[in-house]
Amino acid sequence: MTLRLRATILTACLGFASAAGAQEANPLDAIPETMPFATPYGEPISLARAQAAIAAAIGEARNRGWALNVAVVDSGANLVAFSRMDGAQLASIAIAQHKARAAATYRRPTKAFEEGIQQKDYKYILTLDDVIASRGGIPLIENGKLIGAIGCSGGAGSQDEAACMVGAATINR
Repeated sequence: MTLRLRATILTACLGFASAAGAQEANPLDAIPETMPFATPYGEPISLARAQAAIAAAIGEARNRGWALNVAVVDSGANLVAFSRMDGAQLASIAIAQHKARAAATYRRPTKAFEEGIQQKDYKYILTLDDVIASRGGIPLIENGKLIGAIGCSGGAGSQDEAACMVGAATINR
């Protein structure tokens, strides 16, 4: 082999090696201009409004033939009201409450955690206290302020979320 051919092959091999070793930018290194999920806290939701949100979620579930557990917490993630539909899965009692608490505590729908882990591979989410990476927890926002959250469990995540959205719509206008 000629010296020139050897040099060309070596240069090509080094180019491939450096391209293979190059790392992609970590999206978590990006610094947002504003704070994400920075909804200010408002007055805690009242019992009457919590029960109205639960009634709306249960009405949606009943219309679709689903048996769900539904919980509403206040802006401090404290349980305000809870209902278990006849036949709803018993294990989902705690899960509905967990979804509501996580949505209030982190001021975002629990679907954000699900997407972060499932689609974006943000494993760090698994290290956060009291996270639940399953849709069905929705913050309750009134006049731009977080007053609580609703959580549903007992069905598929999409079913839980659909019922929660109806319950949340009684507040989030």
